[in-house]
Amino acid sequence: MAQSELSPDLRLAPDDKLTPSRLRIELLAGLTVALALVPEAVAFSFVAGVHPLVGLYAAFMVGLITAVLGGRPGMISGATGALAVVMVSLVAQHGVEYLFATVVLMGLIQMFAGFMHWGKFIRLVPHPVMLGFVNGLAIVIFLAQLTQFKVPGTISHGAHGATGGEWLTGWPLVAMLGLVGLTMAVIWVTPKVTRLVPAPLAGIAVVAAVVIGFGIDVPRVGDLASIKGGLPAFHLPAVPLEWETLTIIFPYAVILAAIGLIESLLTLNLVGEMTGRRGGASQECIAQGVANTVTGFFGGMGGCAMIGQSMINVKSGARTRIAGIAAALFLLLFIVAASPAIEQIPLAALVGVMFMVVIGTFAWNSVRILRLVPKSDAFVILLVTAVTVYEDLATAVVVGVIVSALTYAWNNATRIHADTYRTGADRKVYRIQGPLFFGSAGGFLELFDVGNDPETVVVDFADSRVVDQSALQAIEALAARYQAAGKTLQLRHLSRDCHRLLRRAGHLIVDSDDDPDYEIAVDYSVRTG
Repeated sequence: MAQSELSPDLRLAPDDKLTPSRLRIELLAGLTVALALVPEAVAFSFVAGVHPLVGLYAAFMVGLITAVLGGRPGMISGATGALAVVMVSLVAQHGVEYLFATVVLMGLIQMFAGFMHWGKFIRLVPHPVMLGFVNGLAIVIFLAQLTQFKVPGTISHGAHGATGGEWLTGWPLVAMLGLVGLTMAVIWVTPKVTRLVPAPLAGIAVVAAVVIGFGIDVPRVGDLASIKGGLPAFHLPAVPLEWETLTIIFPYAVILAAIGLIESLLTLNLVGEMTGRRGGASQECIAQGVANTVTGFFGGMGGCAMIGQSMINVKSGARTRIAGIAAALFLLLFIVAASPAIEQIPLAALVGVMFMVVIGTFAWNSVRILRLVPKSDAFVILLVTAVTVYEDLATAVVVGVIVSALTYAWNNATRIHADTYRTGADRKVYRIQGPLFFGSAGGFLELFDVGNDPETVVVDFADSRVVDQSALQAIEALAARYQAAGKTLQLRHLSRDCHRLLRRAGHLIVDSDDDPDYEIAVDYSVRTG
């Protein structure tokens, strides 16, 4: 099938301008990303308690499949720390085979979420939560790089990441800091000199040449672990096909699927803002699911979108799927054929690249606007940032959304009020302003003066809306009060759907005369049934 016949979302180059220059940029960006993937995949393998190749295979397979099928070109996926910290207890208690089975089930759950279009709910994430997510993630990336300033072989890995270890001192520390600074300087200068080579790749190349050329003794990729291996082979997870197995892996699969999708969909939005291209959230869910299911059958630990590597990719100029595909293929090449060369790359160069990612990712303007935005929004930004650093991204986003929702509900609950006027000696109108829902039901009832009101009271909802069961209960309670006082309560200007809610409630008897032209119910006489 010709490329032009493909869905626009699945084309290698969405803009149909795959020139030699564009191809070069995409391939070099992919190479840069692949180099940055190696230490991350190895480190997260240690965190999960599995062999480094399990993480590398996951980075290759998840990265390749999501690059081809994902919702937005430019995104990079692979093994991540957010997933690894959940996996470690499963591996410790039941073994790596149960991890593979869990990853397969995790992928099936993610595919189901995609087919059900649950990805659209990412739209409910408020902007303050996104700012907190981005800032927290930048801090997490920064803190993760500090591990490279410790003596190789002295670090232990567990559920809370790398712990312990001896810090570099003396000349090794000076050399490490100097090389990190050199990498950052090269990345900063390169775009001002030439755009033929991605700045991060130039930084890695220059520092690697300096270290190897002068024989400087600093930690290198090979000090983490050997990355040499073969092609990933098909492997059925060796677990019993019984109910007990499902009870073990299902809770982990659900948690991993949720964390993976939240992190991936937030990265989808962030990359979209940077590239100016929209993508499908549901398509990304399906792609992540397919990738994890396949990875589980090939001995990988699963993964999701990686915001740090995605930022490297986009800032290196990548705008198509080619860069992500190239990154995965380069990574496989490193594993199969080029491991001796890759293991000589100084970790300082990769740390410098990630430090530049931190600088570019952190929303520095959010610090300035903290004093300008509402206090509730500022609190959400700081809260999500803190939870991201001390817990994990998924928990931070959920907490941020809940706090934002509660704040919104409270603000709307305090805004309900009524304008009152009389249309005769025995008739009073309450014109309600603001939504009537669970948060404002109590305040709604306090608006009325049953004892001093005339024989007929009209509640006008032209500027309000009856939202939920709590609102219906409030109306019923109000009707009961007026009925007990021997007075009549009428509802006016309820929309048709509100009328249906009142009818379905069952506890209210509503006599109405509907407006046939505008579908607005006028003058409902309400009494308790």
